[in-house]
Amino acid sequence: MILVTGGARSGKSSHAERLIAEQCEQVLYIATAQVTDAEMAARIERHKQERPAHWRTWEGHQNLGFVIRQHRQPQEGVILECVTTLIANLLFDLSGGRSPDELDFASLEVSIHHQIDDLIDASVMCPTPVCLVTNELGMGITPENRLARHFVDIAGRVNQKLARAAKEVWFLVSGIEVKIK
Repeated sequence: MILVTGGARSGKSSHAERLIAEQCEQVLYIATAQVTDAEMAARIERHKQERPAHWRTWEGHQNLGFVIRQHRQPQEGVILECVTTLIANLLFDLSGGRSPDELDFASLEVSIHHQIDDLIDASVMCPTPVCLVTNELGMGITPENRLARHFVDIAGRVNQKLARAAKEVWFLVSGIEVKIK
C-alpha cells in the first residue's frame, strides 16, 4: 500500500497516477467525489479526461475494501482518490443531516475507522499495488467551527493510521514529491 499526501493542488493525483502506471498498465480508479454542483461536476470531468481511457473507474465511498477485493481485475493496480473526500462523505452519511451541535463525533469516528480498517486490510492484502491519495489538513490553523475541527481531527487520525500501514508514504509540496517512508 502506498499513501500519497499533501495540500490542495500539490500534485498528489498526478504523482499517484505515475506511481501506479509505472507498475501496472491496467488500473482500477476508485473515485470518492460526488457531484454536488456544476463546479464539482467540472472538476470530476477534468480528472476523468486526464486519466488514460483504458483505466476503469468505480465511483463511490462506502465499503471500499470490498470494492478492492471483489471489483479489481487480476492485473489491475488501484488508485483511490481521495481519502479526505471519502471521510467527508462518510461523515455526511452517518450524521443523517443533523446539526453538528447534535452529533456524537466519537461514535461517528468509530464507524469511519471500521471502513478505513477494512480498506487497509484489502489494500495490504492486494497482490497488485494500491495507492491511496489523501490531503494533509493539519498544517493550518485550527478551524473555528465545531464540524470543521472534528473533520480535521478525524482526517488526521485516519491519515496517521494509513501512514503506519503503508509500505511507502509520499508527501507533495508545490509539485515536488518527497518520499517520507
